[in-house]
Parts: sequence; structure tokens; C-alpha cells
Amino acid sequence: MDARARIVVHGMVQGVGFRYFAYRQATIRGLKGYVRNRPDGTVESVVEGERGMIEDYVRELNIGPRYARVTRVDVQWEPFVGEFKSFEVRF
Repeated sequence: MDARARIVVHGMVQGVGFRYFAYRQATIRGLKGYVRNRPDGTVESVVEGERGMIEDYVRELNIGPRYARVTRVDVQWEPFVGEFKSFEVRF
């Protein structure tokens, strides 16, 4: 079943390779969407794909790359739109 999620990751998640970690995790799972740094120091990712793959992705984001310190991950489930053709890192 296709799903969509808006995910915000809190903690020490900028300047530690988090976006590229998220990119790898999303592409491994065949997810489409994006990841980007936000001005408030969090990282946001919007993804579409199979719900189970999104849930796996969120579990990985809770861990993050080696130097990240994730304190919280907020997930907001949304209706699937089919908006994206690939997964990208946005700047």
C-alpha cells in the first residue's frame, strides 16, 4: 500500500552527513521524495512509497549516521500523492 510521510528529525543532525545518510536509506528502499536542512536546525524529509519501507526508513532516521545525535523524530502520515519521480537532497 502506497503512503506518504512528512518527517522532521531533531537533535544534532546538521553538519554530520545526515542528508546523505537519509538519501542512501531512502534509495535502498525505493522511496521517492526529498530530504533537506531546515533553518531551525532540524532535518525534514518527505517520502512516498510502500508504507512498510517508510516505516523502515523512519527507524533508520532514529539512529542516523555515526556523528548525529537524534533526540526526536516526528512523523506525520499524509495521503499518497505520487508527486515525486526520484529521491533528492535539497539545499
